[in-house]
Amino acid sequence: MSNSVEGWDSAGFRDQVQAALLEFVDTRSGWLNGLGVDAERLVHSARDSVSGGKRFRAAFCWWGFHAISNEVDSAALVRACASLELLHASALVHDDYMDASDVRRGRPATHREYSALHASEGWSGSAEQYGAAAAILLGDLLLAWSDEMLRTCGLPTDKVASALHYFDLTRSEVITGQFLDVSAQARGTSDVTVAMNVLRYKSAKYSIERPVHIGAALAGADPAMIEHLTKFGLPLGEAFQLRDDLLGVFGDPEVTGKPAGDDLIEGKRTVLVALALDSLPLEDAKHLDSALGTDLSPAQVEHLRHLIDSCGAHAQVEEAIEGLTQRALEALDAAPIDPGAREVLRELAAAATQRVL
Repeated sequence: MSNSVEGWDSAGFRDQVQAALLEFVDTRSGWLNGLGVDAERLVHSARDSVSGGKRFRAAFCWWGFHAISNEVDSAALVRACASLELLHASALVHDDYMDASDVRRGRPATHREYSALHASEGWSGSAEQYGAAAAILLGDLLLAWSDEMLRTCGLPTDKVASALHYFDLTRSEVITGQFLDVSAQARGTSDVTVAMNVLRYKSAKYSIERPVHIGAALAGADPAMIEHLTKFGLPLGEAFQLRDDLLGVFGDPEVTGKPAGDDLIEGKRTVLVALALDSLPLEDAKHLDSALGTDLSPAQVEHLRHLIDSCGAHAQVEEAIEGLTQRALEALDAAPIDPGAREVLRELAAAATQRVL
């Protein structure tokens, strides 16, 4: 696959990543199929979990590599990039359970699917507990496989060892960020600083900054180059997640694959919500705060959307996305990297931050 702008086939790249993921799952899970129907079902769920998605993390890893070097075994690099999508799949399975989400990409979330299976089969014990166990274990399996896929991708071992340093950091950051999120929701308080910290560690770093680092490390980047890429990847990752937060409130279910206002129903204490609570009149702020995490009707969701929009919080987040993206692009322009890679990274930045609500 070419690293020139003209040769970049994003759809073809996604297909290659998908093929690499399914091949890895099939290869690693072959022995599981001999353990009976339950193990076969787990493998089937693993295949479903790695299917679909925009593959931003894999793409940023690919172009993090090509920002530094053009010499590579492309198939091996695709496998390395795909390992980040296994990590992402693991995080989504666990995140859906912790957020009590019903749907993922238009399908029942893993814990809901297995709870429904338990109930339909009339098994003993708690259907909810069975669904929780299935989600935890599937997420753990995908997490273990993500490490294995990177370690066995086929690139030189010294380069893989360098990349694993950033991969290890990524896993620690996203797990810690998830716990910060759970804790913030448990306390039921909204603070912009806390929400930004959650955003940074739960999503921003592992969505863009660390994938770029991992790709660059696989290419032999030195610490100075990693620092250049940090100045691009971290603010862009924050802009990416802020866009996701807007989608969670204002997004079209046909696009997001989730119910309208899903973040409001789940009670997520995002930067958007924190800004709204700071800006709304007292009674409206109390109403929004008490409504978070409840079973909202479409009319109630629409009313909360109106409150968030009318107080200026929506516009503030849009401004933050624009500012963070601009900072990232200025850092990208200043970085001493391959010009073709720079141009594609600019395109990826636009795709990550300008998704339609």
